[in-house]
Amino acid sequence: MTYKNVLVLMSDEHSRAVVGCYGNELVMTPNLDALASRGTRFAHAYTNSPICVPARAAFATGRYVFENACWDNAQPYKGEPESWGHALRRRGVGCVSVGKLHYRRESDDTGFDEQFLPMHVVDGVGDVLGAVRDPPPERPKSKAVATEIGPGESSYTAFDRAVTDKACQWLGSHGSKAPWAMFVGWVAPHFPLISPPDTYSLYSPPKMPMPKLWRPEQWPLHPWLDAFRKSFNTDTYFTETTRQIALASYYGLVTFMDRNLGRVLAALERCGAANDTLVIYSSDHGDNLGSRGLWGKSTMYEESVGVPMLIAGASIPAGRCSSTPVSLIDLHPTILDAVGIRKSPGTAGESLIGLAQAPDASDRAVFSEYHAAGAVTGVFMLRKGRHKYIHYVGMRPQLFDLESDPQELNDIACNFENATLLDQLEQELRAICSPEQVDENAKRDQASLVSLHGGRAAVVAKGGFGATPVPG
Repeated sequence: MTYKNVLVLMSDEHSRAVVGCYGNELVMTPNLDALASRGTRFAHAYTNSPICVPARAAFATGRYVFENACWDNAQPYKGEPESWGHALRRRGVGCVSVGKLHYRRESDDTGFDEQFLPMHVVDGVGDVLGAVRDPPPERPKSKAVATEIGPGESSYTAFDRAVTDKACQWLGSHGSKAPWAMFVGWVAPHFPLISPPDTYSLYSPPKMPMPKLWRPEQWPLHPWLDAFRKSFNTDTYFTETTRQIALASYYGLVTFMDRNLGRVLAALERCGAANDTLVIYSSDHGDNLGSRGLWGKSTMYEESVGVPMLIAGASIPAGRCSSTPVSLIDLHPTILDAVGIRKSPGTAGESLIGLAQAPDASDRAVFSEYHAAGAVTGVFMLRKGRHKYIHYVGMRPQLFDLESDPQELNDIACNFENATLLDQLEQELRAICSPEQVDENAKRDQASLVSLHGGRAAVVAKGGFGATPVPG
């Protein structure tokens, strides 16, 4: 069936591991859990790049990062290739956004008729420091992840409340006037890890479990990870006590976001459009949350690259958990399919509506890549079946059996008996792209960008920022 309306709800930096319906018994996410109970939850959902701008460009276009050439947080989506919004507008479906998009600027035609409270990269430029790659510079502002923590209010929590208010207001005045598509983008639970006191108080820091492999002697040794930690040395600023405060804050922000989501879904019900609307929830990427001494995103571990993915609406199986691997690029054909539009030529995804209704296809391959801040070289991930293969250009790969080792504690790439499997997964990844060529393309474009801004020394001297400021 088709729907009159589509409501896309997207948070920022929400790890799939911190949602009640995904098995987390500590976090309080009643609205997400209720959405999952009336729809389908995808157990193995991924971002196509574990950082904001590249991930959101892939979501917009249904194309991989190497196709969009939106490599990092200073090379944002500008409106080409076309987005799902462009396709919907041609069909006569009005498209609006509220909140964080993280594209280049509001004046670019990215497929929306109106953008309310749009949050884009700073000055249409973004974080040029993240394009410095050879080698990546140290990021001193990453210290803020460890120091700006605990109960309180931030510009982000104020922004998210305003986004929720505007989304509810729009649904109240326009929700009954089908057809429409609305994107709502919240910043939470993105750092700073400052949680509103009422949701922070739900989580006692001393009772928060410590991250896995958090002690330095437990960290997995790999040259790419070693270089990344040198660039983002966030973990060195934590104590055992502040780790638990930061985790309680993250959980509080997840609950804060869940409450905002609940308000928007209640507004959808009040306007009478719920039965005619496909609802989608996901996040642009996850967060390592101190596991292996890593904070923020940027790695191919499940905490960082795994995202929640929920869809609900008429014809969507209720209470189903699908084990078919999916990713953000699948949202492009999903949104088109919802209103009866065929998949756009050149896009790589598949409609989640069909996948939710079909038998599980656990061998479906999912692809992700990373070329941004802290990355000394390009990283590529292929998830297929029970295995995850991680390819580092010029470095040894990693391989995990996610069925027997869901916490990714045992890298089995160097086991002799896995040589054939490694080769098979590498060849499948190479059928998608040439890692060496993509890495070369990314570094070439980034070198040109850095040169445009005065060269490495000037960009490093100017510095970067840990989080995009809210509009105004």
